[in-house]
Amino acid sequence: MKIAGIDVHKKVLMVVVVDASTPEQEPERRRFTTMPSELHRLLLWLREQGVEEAVMESTAQYWRSVWLELEPHMRLHLAQAFSNRAPRGRKHDFKDAERLVRRLIANELILSFVPDGEQRIWRSMTRMKLQLTRDRVRLQNQMECLLEEMRIKLSIVVSNLLGASGLRILQALAQGETDPKQLAQLGDERLQCTEEQLVDALTGRAQPLQRAMLGLQLERLQLIDWQIAKLNSMIAQAMKPHQDAVIRLAEVPGLGVDSAQQVIAEVGAQASTFPSAADLSSWVGTCPGKEESAEENHSSRSAKGNKYLRRVLNQAAHAAVTKKGSYFQAVFRHLLPRLISRPSGPSLIGSAVWFGRSCMRACDLSSKAANLIPGPRRNALRCWREPHHAERTGGRFSPRVPHERPQESLAR
Repeated sequence: MKIAGIDVHKKVLMVVVVDASTPEQEPERRRFTTMPSELHRLLLWLREQGVEEAVMESTAQYWRSVWLELEPHMRLHLAQAFSNRAPRGRKHDFKDAERLVRRLIANELILSFVPDGEQRIWRSMTRMKLQLTRDRVRLQNQMECLLEEMRIKLSIVVSNLLGASGLRILQALAQGETDPKQLAQLGDERLQCTEEQLVDALTGRAQPLQRAMLGLQLERLQLIDWQIAKLNSMIAQAMKPHQDAVIRLAEVPGLGVDSAQQVIAEVGAQASTFPSAADLSSWVGTCPGKEESAEENHSSRSAKGNKYLRRVLNQAAHAAVTKKGSYFQAVFRHLLPRLISRPSGPSLIGSAVWFGRSCMRACDLSSKAANLIPGPRRNALRCWREPHHAERTGGRFSPRVPHERPQESLAR
């Protein structure tokens, strides 16, 4: 079997073909550019050579066009560039491509997970939506800074600067209204402040150029909101065939429809690529790492992992512990005596990974969450919900939560 190694750059590709049965033989070498016509020539040449597999480095985003050209015709592998490092002073383009193949044969490369075409579209949309959401937060901070320069303290008396009342006041201010009393009339009756406090907060000195800048920021905010709404409809339409998986995952405490869509976009509708929850947790980067030397572990720092999925699970874990009677709250209370609240986050994220994968693979929507929990963990959840069960089992696997003492002991 012949394997191709491709050293990817922005403008050129260095390609070698190695016969796996005779790896000591001199490989075939060829140089191509990254233009579309040259990528087609690369495909024809690899097919002439009888190549069945190809491996390439994940160089920035430049590997994507090569991958899309070769994906329908052969098996592809994407290697992390860190695992194909060359010794200092011995780096060469063709040698790098040849080293890719030899380390792939020796199973020494760290390969990246590349989803199918449909899931890649999901990822692009959800990640674009995340970037727009961050842009919206950044824009809100810029508007807050501009209001401070105007000496207007609107955010002190309004809980949400970009809420209905806040937007009405900001739009009137951008259009040239300077009377604090007139601006205060635009506030909603449900605001948690008096009219005098609102008038005092709106008493400032706004210059014409500052009002013009505020108008531009409001226009940009309107555009971002429209784009986010458009992406929401596009994501819902794209994931419509997997609506059941989205609903199942959204029922997990701490998650919602938006979070469920992001999780499915990262791991797939069934998470079938990962044979176990432990593998998924390792890929996400939520399990402890290991750096052992001389039988001593010098660091337990987690791997980098998938930052997009880890962010969603981190937020979900912190939201799930506030859900009364949930499994995640039981795990949190169980870990609380040993860990302070902050470091217990990775453990909760690991539980969220395991629980979410179970829900994504479940078929019965009416099944209770406790039925998905293994024996010891189900016992822990039962001990949390039923204090008398902990007394019968001797407190095994039970969260260490102080219960109310009987009245007899109080009388003593």
